Amino acid sequence: MSSLAVENVTVRFRSRSGTVTAVDRVSFEIADGQAVGLVGESGSGKSTLARAIVGLAPIHGGRIEVDGQDVTHRSGAMRRRLGKQVQIIFQDPDTALDPRMTVRQSLLEGATAFVRLDRAAREAKVVELLGLVGLDDGLASVYPRELSGGQRQRIAIARALAVDPGMLIADEITSALDVSVQGAVLNVIQQLRARLGLSMLFIGHNLAAVRYVSDVIAVMYLGQIVEVAPTDQLLNDPQHPYTRALLESIPRLGQDVRGQDRWLAAEQADPTQSPAGCRFHLRCPVGPSSHADRTICCTADPAADAADRDHRAACHFAGTTV
Repeated sequence: MSSLAVENVTVRFRSRSGTVTAVDRVSFEIADGQAVGLVGESGSGKSTLARAIVGLAPIHGGRIEVDGQDVTHRSGAMRRRLGKQVQIIFQDPDTALDPRMTVRQSLLEGATAFVRLDRAAREAKVVELLGLVGLDDGLASVYPRELSGGQRQRIAIARALAVDPGMLIADEITSALDVSVQGAVLNVIQQLRARLGLSMLFIGHNLAAVRYVSDVIAVMYLGQIVEVAPTDQLLNDPQHPYTRALLESIPRLGQDVRGQDRWLAAEQADPTQSPAGCRFHLRCPVGPSSHADRTICCTADPAADAADRDHRAACHFAGTTV
């Protein structure tokens, strides 16, 4: 298991329309063996943050520590060590796996990156990795195109485990899968956490999936974390209106679908022109769009309320209902 500390991390990109601050002063921690879920709409910066943590996106400010070691500006040697500690699983296994490699070759590419194995040990490693994700070792000789989507994602998970990491970053790993197989993949993740003691950052927009695997949930909007709390506490008593909006948007049996969009009727703001003050105020049902006297939302960026260390919400009117 490994720990992670992200402190005021900022990531920017240049685009044709201007500079995009994809991640803006984000801070959170993952303790040894803990699973933190990160949720938000598409474009909120979740995947960019994940890529920055593993060195695949530039960091323009802040600090990242893995197991107490500063890895913000990593050298080649440090990047190699970090790769053994923290592995990322991407959303689409079709692009994550080399179609020219068999399952065996894909798994051994990672397994032999840090340790030299003889032929017997290599074969044993392949069998072990396939077993960890619930697949038969008879699949070792097949190519990705011969597998189902769920099997390909399990192979991607197994490949991430090949170097015996202490932490996995799972970036939307069920969103490209049929609903019928999403649960099976989530069960694999839970079993791996229990068996291997893995720490995890689980990224998604499906709150049901994130809830299933996470001890703590952080909610991200336009590059900032707006609320973070233990899973049950956040879902049972959301303090930020954006978190409540995400919960309200989940379809429920027997619910009138005409009421599901009342919280998030407007589009997400342009990331190149983030609004002043609270970034959510243009869509917020408890802010100035509904209450003209709440002008502070338009002028002051709310800091996360630290009054309750375990449940923090960046909102001037945290806990206020419509």
